[in-house]
Amino acid sequence: MRRVLIANRGEIAVRIVRACFDEGIESVLAVSECDRDSLAARLADRTVAIGPSPASDSYLSVDRIVAAALFAECDAIHPGYGFLSERTDLVEACAEHGITFIGPPAEVMRRSGDKLTARHTANDLGIPTGSGTAGLLTVEDALAAADALNDYPLLLKASAGGGGRGMTVIRNREDVQKHFSRSSNEAERAFGDGTIYLERYVEFARHVEVQIVADSHGNVCHLGERDCSTQRRYQKLVEEAPAVGLPQDLLERVRNAAVDLAKGLGYIGAGTVEFLVDTERNDFVFLEVNARVQVEHPVTEMVSGIDIVREQLRIAQGHPLSFSQEDVVLDGHAIECRINAEDVTNNFLPRPGRISRWVAPQGEGIRIDTYAFDGAEIPPYYDSMIAKLIVHSDSRENAIDLMARALEKLRVEGVPTTAPLHSALMADKEFQHSPVTTKWLEDEFLPSWEAQVS
Repeated sequence: MRRVLIANRGEIAVRIVRACFDEGIESVLAVSECDRDSLAARLADRTVAIGPSPASDSYLSVDRIVAAALFAECDAIHPGYGFLSERTDLVEACAEHGITFIGPPAEVMRRSGDKLTARHTANDLGIPTGSGTAGLLTVEDALAAADALNDYPLLLKASAGGGGRGMTVIRNREDVQKHFSRSSNEAERAFGDGTIYLERYVEFARHVEVQIVADSHGNVCHLGERDCSTQRRYQKLVEEAPAVGLPQDLLERVRNAAVDLAKGLGYIGAGTVEFLVDTERNDFVFLEVNARVQVEHPVTEMVSGIDIVREQLRIAQGHPLSFSQEDVVLDGHAIECRINAEDVTNNFLPRPGRISRWVAPQGEGIRIDTYAFDGAEIPPYYDSMIAKLIVHSDSRENAIDLMARALEKLRVEGVPTTAPLHSALMADKEFQHSPVTTKWLEDEFLPSWEAQVS
């Protein structure tokens, strides 16, 4: 592999440029009009213009991405996350034109990316999935399914995609009628597929996901788990590795289930298997597979010492994994805070603009993945995340302390960010002393914190 087209932007594009450099591979960055002077564009070996700033006319266009790769004579395309990263039509277009797609093959992506198909595979393997339904296309189907399950609260979920789109908690029959059409329409707009299904809603849950890496030689390894329970409206704000405060036998079952599912799907590449851990029943259920690199992959890299993106590049070239399961030893604790350009006092409203001053913290155990610099423009067309601040220490307590000090040193002027919220989280006694559930931030922390800052 000589040359890779990076079909993404922002911090993940910078991250892939770095991995290409480390592997001695030339990086070519696909850039929309507003990203021509981005940090990733400055760091890449070459750039190729792919169209106007709106994502639908650039980063979400399979034709433009493939044309850019062919124009630059690239051997492969790395999709990063989001955008086209889980689109089988891009994978198929790559195969048609002799371009290596850095990710799973199209058929594997279909089996993994469709939540219902992945759920059926998990069921066949004996992995807990909880009570649930097949795909539903009408409100009448949903009402009949809810009556059959009779296990409220339930959760309406989109079969395609993720990020909380199309998800709604259903507490009674009236809620099904009230929310089905909205959830289905939201899924249709976001993913081009309005198929919805129902599953039992775990009221007191922790969101635990397992990083898996698989090569084309049949080797599948997990790199431990991450706890992503600190979230708002199904959007993660803080991620940690490993998950603390859970029985070791439960963690082993979760990790083994992820590996078994990856093998059952014939998975190749880096991916994530997500679970909900029921803290009342001390059990877990399978959620979904993300067939790509995750936003939160750095915390796993920090505790495992394995560069996941470089491993992706090697797997795509047909190499076996550079390690075995026995080589994976988790060391210490890592925390990641997503620094978004948002007004946290105004319902987390995205605030694009120009960063007039950027100072990143430095020190042992501190890592920052970002595209920010003095004068960088945050365009209004894309996700509001501008950086990921990651710390690593020997214990969760010390990692929280290090993150608190790193946040104090972070300086971002010109746009509001979520950094003050993260600082408050690190200082919160409940967050410090006990791993939280997925509803804790919204139900307990945010109401009191917003009252203080408003």
